[in-house]
Amino acid sequence: MNENLVLHPDGRTSLRMQRRLPHPPDKVWRAITDPAHLARWFPAEVTIDGDRISYGFGPEGRITGSQAPRLFAHTWGDDELRWEIQPDGDGSLLTFTHTFADRHGAASFAAGWHTCVNALLAVLDDRPVPAPAGTARLHEDYVAILGLDPVTAADGAVRVERQLTRPADDVWRLLEGDRAEPGLRPPAPFTVPGVRAGAVTRVEPAKLLDYDTPCGTVRWELVQGTGHGARLVVTQTGGTDSGTAAAWRGRVEELASSLVD
Repeated sequence: MNENLVLHPDGRTSLRMQRRLPHPPDKVWRAITDPAHLARWFPAEVTIDGDRISYGFGPEGRITGSQAPRLFAHTWGDDELRWEIQPDGDGSLLTFTHTFADRHGAASFAAGWHTCVNALLAVLDDRPVPAPAGTARLHEDYVAILGLDPVTAADGAVRVERQLTRPADDVWRLLEGDRAEPGLRPPAPFTVPGVRAGAVTRVEPAKLLDYDTPCGTVRWELVQGTGHGARLVVTQTGGTDSGTAAAWRGRVEELASSLVD
C-alpha cells in the first residue's frame, strides 16, 4: 500500500492509503457500500438508512458523497471516511482517506485500516478472511512510514505524546512503576540521561507519576488512546534544550519498541 499524511490548517490530519485490487470497480463498490459485504471486513457492523449510517460501536455518521461506482464518502462521528475507486486495467485502484483530529493516533488508524483492506481483498477474492496478526509490529512500522514525531518543544517545556500498543497496566509494569514511592527517586525507567531526577511527588498506579528536577518537573501520564493500547504523555518543564528533547524521544521510542518485542 502507498500511505501518507496531510496536516490541515485547522489542525486535523488526513491519512491517505492506496491499493490496487484485481477486481472491477462495480465489484469493489458493492463490497464497500453493501452492509452484507461490509459485515465481513469493516471494523464495525454497519446499518444504512437513507443518508444516515449507524455503526456497531461509537457515534453515528452520514453519507456525504455517493457516485456509483467511483466514490463513497461518509462520516463516523467527527471523522471523515472517503473511498475512491478508479479503473486500473482489469482491476481497480482504491484510494482511501481518513480525516481525524487525533494526529498521534495516525499509526494506529493506519494499522487498523491496513488490516481491514487485507480483509476486503479476501472478501473480493472469495477467500476466508484472515485473523488479524502482527498488529503491534504493523503499528510501529507505520510510525516510521508516516514519519510521526512524538516530540514538541515550546516555552521551555518538552512534551512527548506517543500511542502505545499495550494496555496501561503492561506499560506500568515495564516501567517498574510499582516501585515508585513519594519522597524517593523514581525508578530508572522513568528517567533519561542529562536530567537529574529528584523526589517523586505524586503516584497514581498505571496512570501518573510526577517528580522534581533541579529546574522544574517531569510528569508521566498514561491516558486513553485509540482503544488499541495506552497513550503515553511525558512532559518536562524547565531546564530543557534540544538534547533534552532528543533524550526523551529516544527513551519513549525504546519503551514503545520493548512493548512489541
